[in-house]
Amino acid sequence: MNNGKSLSAKQQAILSYIRDFIGRHDYPPSIRDIQEGCHISSTSVVDYNLKALERQGHIRRDREVSRAIELVGRVKMRTVPVIGQIAAGQPIPVPGSDTWAAQDFEEAIEVTDQMTKGRENVFALRVKGTSMIDALVNDGDLVLMETASAWDDGDMVAVWLKDREETTLKKIYREDGRVRLQPANTTMDPIYVDAADVEVQGRVLYRLGPGF
Repeated sequence: MNNGKSLSAKQQAILSYIRDFIGRHDYPPSIRDIQEGCHISSTSVVDYNLKALERQGHIRRDREVSRAIELVGRVKMRTVPVIGQIAAGQPIPVPGSDTWAAQDFEEAIEVTDQMTKGRENVFALRVKGTSMIDALVNDGDLVLMETASAWDDGDMVAVWLKDREETTLKKIYREDGRVRLQPANTTMDPIYVDAADVEVQGRVLYRLGPGF
């Protein structure tokens, strides 16, 4: 049984990868598959996190058999739409209340309620660029977003910059009467804009790897 401890982001990613892999192949992944699929530095790190998942009752393993990983219990899944990518030149086409169903979009993904934190109106976007790589959000990754116009300092948000006609994914802060959009990349400078030019379209809930 789960001992009540919350999973780390890496453990959540591994669990989701295992579930997705089994769904696609009808057999579990190897440790090497998980290492490559979740972009983990070594097989020993994978093994450490698999042991943690096993202790918490999410999986069972037979260490004498290759690919012997078994999911335990039922995990509530939900479908969310992939509505496009964060890119310059256009705002994010955030769905309205009458067009929210995942089937209204060309692409959709299965995720757990844990990933969406139980929120409604969740959608996914594909990230373009490397401005948030130090926050483990890489070019081509998917991020789960909740529709939000309100925000707190330090939130990672998708912002439509009206004067530049550009959408960007950054951490956001109020600063000296302006808004600072902070990249998570030491080679990039922050963007300072007037609050009137900022339209927050969504707040990041979870990062998914490019394999989704």
